[in-house]
Amino acid sequence: MSHPFDAMGLTTLEGEPLAPDAYRGKALLVVNVASRCGLTPQYEELVALAQETAADGVAVLGVPCNQFGAQEPGSAEEIRTFCSTTYGVDFPLLSKQDVNGPDRSPLYQHLVGGGPDIEWNFGKFVVGPTGQVRGRFAPTVAPHDPAIMQALADALDR
Repeated sequence: MSHPFDAMGLTTLEGEPLAPDAYRGKALLVVNVASRCGLTPQYEELVALAQETAADGVAVLGVPCNQFGAQEPGSAEEIRTFCSTTYGVDFPLLSKQDVNGPDRSPLYQHLVGGGPDIEWNFGKFVVGPTGQVRGRFAPTVAPHDPAIMQALADALDR
């Protein structure tokens, strides 16, 4: 069974194709991230969430974006170094993408659909195992917020 992400050519921060097992059959929390944002400490909670829920079929995907206050200006190497050394990020980070505007990536075209633009860094989407968007959450909503946790459980039909 194909997944909508299969046709998007998603690549990791290092430029490698994202392995389908990173998303296929899983409930995902997809987050547009930035290294120099007041919300950047959410990385700590995203790492914890990814580790706590991996066995349940949940995965976190981080999507660096430099569209909000130029708060993700670094190269792929700089972003990876910052994320791994500062917050211990071990979940997949995708290549830097535009989440709004005429160059909005295919991933964010799918996530946003006909909805409003992304508000800021750390906007969150819950995506079900077959690629359907199951929830959208504002940047200030913490990763472990009960509404996000419920959306992830619902995406897995639990």
